[in-house]
Amino acid sequence: MKKIITTLIAALQLVTVFAENPDSIAYKHGYAEVNGIKMYYEIYGAGKPLVLIHGGGSTIQTSFGRVIPLLAQHHQVIAMELQAHGRTSDRNADLTFTQDADDVATLLQQLHISKADFLGFSNGATTTVQIAIRHPEIVDRMILGSPLCKRDGVPEQFWGFMQQASLSNMPAELKEAYLQVAPYPNNLQVMHDRDVKRMLDFKDIPDDQLKAIHAPALIIIGDKDVITPEHAIAMSRLLQHASLAIIPGVHGEYLEEVTTLKSGSHEAVYVVPMMEGFLGK
Repeated sequence: MKKIITTLIAALQLVTVFAENPDSIAYKHGYAEVNGIKMYYEIYGAGKPLVLIHGGGSTIQTSFGRVIPLLAQHHQVIAMELQAHGRTSDRNADLTFTQDADDVATLLQQLHISKADFLGFSNGATTTVQIAIRHPEIVDRMILGSPLCKRDGVPEQFWGFMQQASLSNMPAELKEAYLQVAPYPNNLQVMHDRDVKRMLDFKDIPDDQLKAIHAPALIIIGDKDVITPEHAIAMSRLLQHASLAIIPGVHGEYLEEVTTLKSGSHEAVYVVPMMEGFLGK
């Protein structure tokens, strides 16, 4: 217990130091012209590339703000905001996981990154799966945080909720984060509506495509996640080289995603070392 508390204090101090002095870790950011959109990206630290892909309705910081300072100690962390999210522009087309996968691959090509590890959360995990299917040559290892690959991977009532989704019931933390960084804040409704339509249009990823993925995978979900344990177990058996971890908490709590911070659980203190062990820091 004493060791856990000491590690927790050290991790919190690291996050605080980074927030007060971001120059303590190598950092740069910019935009790239990617398949008709202006894509925003950030790069932290040095070492083997680790690509972070955020969840729906999110920004880099809302999904990964608490873990970037920890991961950037041993990796070159590359994070981007996908179509219509955060600082990245929209295109006159619906959101799809396949297009997001192609956008990430194109960005990495422009950044001269030929191969990387990946950490995707929620929708970003599903995008990561599509990257492994469509661009396997760029994927070394992948961490899939709460991935959805089949419609029955969530409770049936999830789809009813999505049919009734409106901007008014979008989490306040995500709305505030978008408004803080987006060049065109009035496009919040556009992002929301595109995310909802993508989920309503979601189709199962075929088993044969999942079985063909060779990249080692670590699947992580919370025990109170929107993704069901049964789906996570099925995924771990479909992928050729997969491990599964079920962590106490709700969707994204293991990453200290912004909507979970009120729990005060600080799960990243033991989840990040587990991820580092899988990646082989």
